[in-house]
Amino acid sequence: MFGLFKTGFQKIKKALIKTSSFLKTELKAIFAKPLDDETLENIEKILYEADLGSLIVSDFIDKIQRFHKLNPKAQPRDYLFELQKRSLEILQEPPLVSTSYPPIGYSKVIFIVGVNGAGKTTTLAKLANLLKEDGEKVLIAAGDTFRAAAIEQIEIWTKKIGVDLVKTHKGADSSGVLFDALMKGKAKNYSTILLDTAGRLESKTDLMHELEKLNRISKKFDETAPHETYLIVDASLGQTALEQAKIFHKFTPLTGIILTKIDGSAKGGIALSIYRELKIPIRFITFGEKIDDIAPFDAETYTKALFID
Repeated sequence: MFGLFKTGFQKIKKALIKTSSFLKTELKAIFAKPLDDETLENIEKILYEADLGSLIVSDFIDKIQRFHKLNPKAQPRDYLFELQKRSLEILQEPPLVSTSYPPIGYSKVIFIVGVNGAGKTTTLAKLANLLKEDGEKVLIAAGDTFRAAAIEQIEIWTKKIGVDLVKTHKGADSSGVLFDALMKGKAKNYSTILLDTAGRLESKTDLMHELEKLNRISKKFDETAPHETYLIVDASLGQTALEQAKIFHKFTPLTGIILTKIDGSAKGGIALSIYRELKIPIRFITFGEKIDDIAPFDAETYTKALFID
């Protein structure tokens, strides 16, 4: 699956240009100075500004100090290479979540969740197009019945990219949309069903409980479903994105995160911060407005883009 990885590498590098330029420029200049307390404080400040989070910053500072003791004549690039290696080690640690697989003859069901404004519906369309390009037969269920505009938006996208849609009207029960999609998925042999859900804010507990209901509906049809639940988060929000992930994970176990708008700021380090704290894999990143402005997340490419290339 995802034979588009190679083309995704350059996309990731391009998407991270603001974060990587900031980190590499600032850190190179500081690592050229003696590594005293003032220098370490400045390094901390830069790492926080890239939204790497307190756990990563503490980890990196410790790594830098230990590396310096063993290599007092190290050059700036040597320090950056050590940070890249440590970042990759963190991202390669085993995740604390697992995906499930549908029985033969059933569709893979993926829930798409997230707050309004994160780019949820557009990202769903980008993912659907990516899966279609990779040979999947995709069905989208317009489960965001909370906003009429969401149904209209996803209908426009499905026509544009050429995938099928199950929908209803604004205010309808989203669980009915899911059930219809599950029935159609089995009858028509769709390989993947993507369910759009209403944008939920942390304070809207009733909407969060609706996610739990959707989970129950899917399991009545296929006890292994949903097989994936992807949270869409706006990377430019930094640590707020991490807090959103924690809250959603409490209501519906997440199996992956899709970071949107990762090209919009120098806060691309949030991917590393989220994985360090939650061990939920970053599955994809998105950037730009085009339908193909999405790439599967690759840990090695990501860490090299941040600190090396």
